Amino acid sequence: MVKEVERAGLPVVHMCTVTPISMTVGANRIVPTIAIPHPLGNPALDPAEEKALRRKLVEKALTALQTEVEDQTIFE
Repeated sequence: MVKEVERAGLPVVHMCTVTPISMTVGANRIVPTIAIPHPLGNPALDPAEEKALRRKLVEKALTALQTEVEDQTIFE
């Protein structure tokens, strides 16, 4: 599905905890996330810290969307 969306001209960022799965499905832009039960957050953090963590992940994904890639790329 990811490749088809990209083929239509829309860049896609695959955010996931297990990056080898993203590589297997053919995602071009991959952003690693936090943990399987909470990929985009950490409930152990206080609300301000968790908001900062989520913001960092979203900013990383937006950077990935703006980046031209030729091969599969993991944005650490």
